[in-house]
Amino acid sequence: MYEWFNEIKADVLCIQETKAQPDQVDLGEFHKIGYRDYWHSAEKKGYSGVLILTRQEPVHVEIGMGHQGYDSEGRVIRADFGDFSVLDVYIPSGTTGDIRQDIKMSFLDDFLNYLTELRKTRPKLLVCGDFNIAHTEIDIHNPKGNKKSSGFLPEERAWLDTFLASGFVDSYRHMNPDEVKYSWWSFRSNARDKNLGWRLDYLMLTDLLAESLSAAGIMNEARHSDHCPVWVDLEI
Repeated sequence: MYEWFNEIKADVLCIQETKAQPDQVDLGEFHKIGYRDYWHSAEKKGYSGVLILTRQEPVHVEIGMGHQGYDSEGRVIRADFGDFSVLDVYIPSGTTGDIRQDIKMSFLDDFLNYLTELRKTRPKLLVCGDFNIAHTEIDIHNPKGNKKSSGFLPEERAWLDTFLASGFVDSYRHMNPDEVKYSWWSFRSNARDKNLGWRLDYLMLTDLLAESLSAAGIMNEARHSDHCPVWVDLEI
């Protein structure tokens, strides 16, 4: 992954589900080319976690969203650069059963409330992350067959509608309104080679940043995990 990252020369990289503590990962090669790393790891070892790598030193880094239950799982980290902020989020999956699905839905509501308050002081906000939701039928390979699957449930998709209506822009869909491209594939049934995927990963901009958007995309050719990178260019 280091060689790939050195080639793309991103200003900021947000990673979700690190499943690691900072002392378990050697980022020396990234430090050599000028990157700093900021972590929010889960208390439970080998679980969840988010990481921001950045060329520019933030003026402030905020760990968590002020909710002990979620913060113990390492779900949210934010880096502020002047009046611009990057927030890295790993939204819970509900695929393991009803209990986790209920937690996911509670998280979604609490997260949106958190962002609504945050935008009062940080209105230029880029929210990056694995949302674990495919928004519309164009974002999933088999919408009819998955209409009762966690990640494509009506209530999850309705939450994304509410999220966008609250003042966010889906950067990829804004720039590519009709393109069919996915960011996650199951490890089962050779799904990636068959392109049987879901678009679960988003770069969401607040309205104030939308005019700075110059390009957005999905890097299907990058194979580092069951997800692939999504990217955005902002003229800030």
